[in-house]
Amino acid sequence: MPFYLRTGKAMSKRQTEVAIQFKQAPYSLFRDTPVDRLTPNDLVLHIQPEEGMTLRFSAKKPGPSVTMGPVEMKFNYEDYFKATPSTGYETLIYDCLKGDASLFQRADAIEAGWQVVQPILDAWKKLGQVRLPTYEAGSSGPSESAAMLERDGRRWRPIGNANEPSR
Repeated sequence: MPFYLRTGKAMSKRQTEVAIQFKQAPYSLFRDTPVDRLTPNDLVLHIQPEEGMTLRFSAKKPGPSVTMGPVEMKFNYEDYFKATPSTGYETLIYDCLKGDASLFQRADAIEAGWQVVQPILDAWKKLGQVRLPTYEAGSSGPSESAAMLERDGRRWRPIGNANEPSR
């Protein structure tokens, strides 16, 4: 199962989500319905800044003819609990004031992380100048990341527009 992760600073929108696109059915349950044109079935867990989830799929429209249409079920915490989401910094500052260190890294964990990363940095240094892909601030990331997905017949979900399906 392919797993893709896109992360960056100064992208077009601050957004954290986990998007799961389910495999397209090899055939349609409804006669003469083109499977390749159905809305992709996906589940998106919106983590920040707007917490919630969206489930999107195709369903048969009511009536005698077999016509499919997109359906979207959306849940937003703010809509149901009337509370605006807090930033990660608010949570950390509050935990500092309470003395709760459960969300903070311990020194031994940081040291263990550097033990993993430092050999990679040393290997890059031995190779000489290694060009890492960069991108313009406010964009959706480096073009090389889009090309990587295209090689697998996929594309990134649009940043900031959850209504557009991914492929």
